[in-house]
Amino acid sequence: MSKVSFLGAGSWGTALAIMLAKNGHNVTLWSAVDAEVKMLSEHREHKDRLPGVKLPETVIVTNNLEEACKGYDLIVFSVASPYVRDTARKAAAFLPDGQLVVNVAKGIEDSTFKTLRDIICEEIPGADVSVLSGPSHAEEVSIDMPTTVVVGSENEKSAAIIQEIFMNDTFRVYISPDITGIELGASIKNVIALAAGVCDGLGFGDNTKAALITRGIAEITRLGVAMGGNVETFGGLSGIGDLIVTCTSQHSRNHNAGYLIGKGRTMKEAMDEVNQVVEGVYSAKAAYGLARKYNVSMPIVEQVNKVLFDNVPATEAIKNLLSREKCNEYPDLGWIKN
Repeated sequence: MSKVSFLGAGSWGTALAIMLAKNGHNVTLWSAVDAEVKMLSEHREHKDRLPGVKLPETVIVTNNLEEACKGYDLIVFSVASPYVRDTARKAAAFLPDGQLVVNVAKGIEDSTFKTLRDIICEEIPGADVSVLSGPSHAEEVSIDMPTTVVVGSENEKSAAIIQEIFMNDTFRVYISPDITGIELGASIKNVIALAAGVCDGLGFGDNTKAALITRGIAEITRLGVAMGGNVETFGGLSGIGDLIVTCTSQHSRNHNAGYLIGKGRTMKEAMDEVNQVVEGVYSAKAAYGLARKYNVSMPIVEQVNKVLFDNVPATEAIKNLLSREKCNEYPDLGWIKN
């Protein structure tokens, strides 16, 4: 039995807190939002995000950050990506050197192009920080639907500890040393999911979505390898696995926001209607910035940025993608006959 604290009580943090409590661990769930703490404490249910799913009575709910940081075997960062830096900065004062941390949010900071793990390491330099990712919607994990994820860590021992804490009969956990690949796959798939949602909103079909998923993972892989990730990771759970689920699921806030944009909403209108943090919007600029920094071709990411920030109509963005210069699918493959 371990003592585990979740910093962030949105749908994902709450779902995982419920699961770890069922695993037999002592769990604390922290939120900076007083109304959220009040709701979870009084109703033992996140009525906004996971209606009908009860929080075990053993889970401690608090808005006291010091209480949520001191004396835990594992700290789980489950705040949405835009709030990771501020939360880490505030938590740093209460965490000892060597504190085991796992980040379960997905995103890239648009102002610095840093991954969320990089941000946590920067703000809490003494921490031992891992990441957890994969095709895993909170709505399904909270009701014990079979799910598989991967933990990335520099330290195999740390990865194994997190694996042991999270794993159960319905939640299978793999481990990997490829933190870079896992984080990039987890972050940039949200940008591709926005594009998939746009195409659904425009009324396009399965052919279009399959093309976006396939060419999307090609873009993610090119950038990931250029940044030091392993190509195998992008064919795994945090790569193609997470991309498929985010591009196709009704639970995906990124897909849903894209769908609304395809129906004619502005970016702000879509985000307001989804009423959750749409990480793909925050990651889109960073992904395009990284593509330029590493001289990697990412045409889907480029067009998503144009739709989001340059007011380019979605139909025009699709035409721009389809009318690009002809090329080979895999340029490095040689021809038997020229």
